[in-house]
Amino acid sequence: MNIKIRYTFLLLILLGNIQFCRTQDFKILGGEDTHSMSFKFVNNLIILPMEVNGTELNFILDSGVGSAVVFNLTTSDSLEFKHVEIVKLKGLGAGDAVIALKSKRNRFKIRNLYATNKDLFIINNDKLNLSAKLGLTVHGLIGYDLFKDFIVTINYASKRITFSDPKTYKYRKCRKCEVFDLDFFKKKPYINGIVSFNEPNNKPKEVKLLIDSGGTDALWLFESDEMEIPKNSFKDFVGEGISGSIYGMRNKLKSFSLKSFVLEKPNITYLDTLSTVIARRHKARDGSLGSGILSRFKVIFDYPNSKITLKKNSRFGNEFRYNMSGIEVVYGGEILVKELQQASFELSSSNSDIITLNYNYKFKFKPIYSISHIRDNSPASEVGIREGDFLVEINGKKAYNYKLGEIIEKFYGKNNKKVKLLIDRNGERLKFEFRLRKIL
Repeated sequence: MNIKIRYTFLLLILLGNIQFCRTQDFKILGGEDTHSMSFKFVNNLIILPMEVNGTELNFILDSGVGSAVVFNLTTSDSLEFKHVEIVKLKGLGAGDAVIALKSKRNRFKIRNLYATNKDLFIINNDKLNLSAKLGLTVHGLIGYDLFKDFIVTINYASKRITFSDPKTYKYRKCRKCEVFDLDFFKKKPYINGIVSFNEPNNKPKEVKLLIDSGGTDALWLFESDEMEIPKNSFKDFVGEGISGSIYGMRNKLKSFSLKSFVLEKPNITYLDTLSTVIARRHKARDGSLGSGILSRFKVIFDYPNSKITLKKNSRFGNEFRYNMSGIEVVYGGEILVKELQQASFELSSSNSDIITLNYNYKFKFKPIYSISHIRDNSPASEVGIREGDFLVEINGKKAYNYKLGEIIEKFYGKNNKKVKLLIDRNGERLKFEFRLRKIL
């Protein structure tokens, strides 16, 4: 069965457990042993350009997923999918399972990497919009399909990724590196680490964590009898799952250790009970290690030999920060703005006392940003800011002159820093002022 799809698909960053089968391997064009390329790094996520059946899209490199997933096709995208069947998927979040399509025999191409006969899942869920959260269009996720065929070196500091043929790759001696064995469960990699808690439990605990390069947070832990959530934790929106919104309790650990590497005071999210039940298909799993940790290393994923190598980079000792405003902002569309292009003047040819001013304007489409979530008891909620409000100005500067990442960065500032917002609420302009507040 052939099917041509020309409408919008939207998804989450945190996919549930998808089953998949072995399909044809990725290869490097021209028979080369290695291929290196730069990547976009947005909100701790690696974005790669990938052609699917000849159409170029943007995919997140996510070690936490199996088969590739497409979820954000627009009306301008035209993709032909073959051999399609309907399936149901249940992922993180409080909602029901969603209907999806499974397509076989697809062609993938990432610069000089290519594969044919690949499986692909297509998900339609208009409540999920990852592109809005990142400020650029993202169409899908790819993980195991790509990692399994290469030794993949990710240099987060230089934003470059290298794919090497396992048959010819040679490890260099590295005294500052640590090598870890990987355990795999349903084609997903797991690593062991040690968490050290603050109050009430100071005893270190060894944990088995899913390595999730598609997760923006540092660490997730699942609720259990052995891990009591600290009293000063706060409930927060964590992300969107294919089955609904995900919430958890945020706090900080005393430290997190990977052999000799010790990260001080990393952010930790204790996932809510419902999401824990769904995510914990692997009974030995205690949580996830996300790109908030991975991005502090140069990482060599070696799936063929079941190991991973880590080396500190310049970000290793940076403080683990968090959103102290309580505001989650997303891209909300575009607005046409009139801007002054050029101003000039000329003297009258008949009267030198008369000056004519000439103004040249142009119209540009600028981004609009809206507030998607407000954390309870946060500085923003206490002054009356609401979900659905649109940002007009931030500290006196038009919101459309910022990139989404620049806006988010302002909410991760110093404790007690003042933030002034001009809000549009149903056509009414409202002014708000609050100070960032450190909770942890």
